[in-house]
Amino acid sequence: MQTSRGPLSHVKVLDLSRILAAPWAGQILADLGAEVIKVERPGMGDDTRSWGPPFLKDADGNDTREAGYYLAVNRGKRSITISLDTPEGQRIVRELAQQADIVLENYKAGTLERYGLDAASLRKINPKLIYCSVTGFGQTGPRRDQPAYDFLIQAMGGLMSVTGERDGQPGGGPQKVGVPIVDLMTGMYTAVSVLAALARRNETGVGDNIDIAMLDVQVATLANQAMNFLVSGKTPQRNGNAHPNIQPQDVYGCSDGDVILVVGNDGQFNKLCQVLGRAEWAEDPRFSTNAERVRNIGVLSGLLRAEFGARGRTELIAALDKVGVPCGAINTVPDVFEDPQVKARGMLKHVAHPNGVMVPQVSTPMRFEETPLVDVAAPPTLGQHTDTVLAELGYNAEAIAALRTAGVV
Repeated sequence: MQTSRGPLSHVKVLDLSRILAAPWAGQILADLGAEVIKVERPGMGDDTRSWGPPFLKDADGNDTREAGYYLAVNRGKRSITISLDTPEGQRIVRELAQQADIVLENYKAGTLERYGLDAASLRKINPKLIYCSVTGFGQTGPRRDQPAYDFLIQAMGGLMSVTGERDGQPGGGPQKVGVPIVDLMTGMYTAVSVLAALARRNETGVGDNIDIAMLDVQVATLANQAMNFLVSGKTPQRNGNAHPNIQPQDVYGCSDGDVILVVGNDGQFNKLCQVLGRAEWAEDPRFSTNAERVRNIGVLSGLLRAEFGARGRTELIAALDKVGVPCGAINTVPDVFEDPQVKARGMLKHVAHPNGVMVPQVSTPMRFEETPLVDVAAPPTLGQHTDTVLAELGYNAEAIAALRTAGVV
C-alpha cells in the first residue's frame, strides 16, 4: 500500500547546525519526510542567510533576508529561534531532544558540552537518541578545536592537487571544485550515518554517537586517485579534464564549440573510430586497449583533436549518440534547467514562500515507488515556527511572550 508522506515520516530531527555540511544532511532527511526542526540564533539565524547577493526577492521586488545559499540547503524544515547561552534556551533544546530521534550539530568540539547539550547530556535524558556531530576535523586529533571551511579542506585533503589544468599549461595550477563538494559529500555521509544508526536502533533500542569530520570525508573521497598513489607510489598530478585511468576522456574542440568525450571501454573506442572513419586506430597496438591508450594518450589525443576540429559539434554528438559513445556539450547552469531530460525528471520545482512569492528549488534526486516523496515546504523564514513549536511543547502564549521579551527566542 502506497503512502505519500515519505519513508521517514515517523522520524523527528533536531537540527542545531548551520552553514552547509550538516544542514545539507538535514535537508536530505526532510526531503525523505522527516520532521526537521532547525534551531537558529535570535535576530541573526544561520550564517548562510546573509551569504549574498543574490537574495530572494519579495512580492515588491525587494531583497529578503534569504540568500540563495541559504535557500539551497534548508527546504522542508521548521525554524525556531533559541539563544543557547541562556538556561531557558538550553531547557527548550533538552525538551526538543527528548522527543527527537536524531540530533545534528556542527559546533566546534566541546562547545555544546559547556551548555549541557552534548551527546552525553542529551542521551542521558533520551537513550534512544542518535547524536551526530559534524566538524572540520572530528572530535579527536591535534586539530579537533580548529574551525574549517570547504575551501580549506579541498586544499588540505588533496582534492585541489588533482583538480585544474597541468602546470605549464594556460590556466595551469590548483583549482577548487565549482561547488562546495566537501560540504555536500559530508552532508551525504552524515545522512547515511544517521540512517544506519536508526536502522540499528530499530534492532537494539539504543541510540548512538556519530563523529563526522570534513577532512576524513575528503580523504575518503580521493577514491581512485588515492588508490593510484597507494598501489604505485606515484603522486597523482593535475591533468586538466583528462581522466587519469580511462582514455580517451577529455574536452575536444569541434569547428563550432567544445564537446566532452567519455569513452569507457574498448568497445566504445572501436565505435568512436568507426564514426570518425578511422577504423584502423582500433587495431593499432598503441590504442587497442585502454591501458595502451592511457600510455599513449599524447599521440591519440592529437589525432582526435584533428578529427574533431574538422567536424561540427551537433553532427558529431548525434553520430556518437547513435552508436552509444557518450559525448555531449558543456552546459551552463541555465542550459541544465532547459535540458529535456532534466525537465522530464522534474528537477526544478517552485514552492510557495511565506513572503508571497514562489521560490525555485532544485528537487531531490531520490525516487521511491512505495513511498513517493511529496513537495516539501519552502526554506523557512527566521523563527517562522517558533511559536508553533513551543506551543507543541506545552508553552502558552504568555510564556512564549516572556521568552521573547527576555531574548531567549
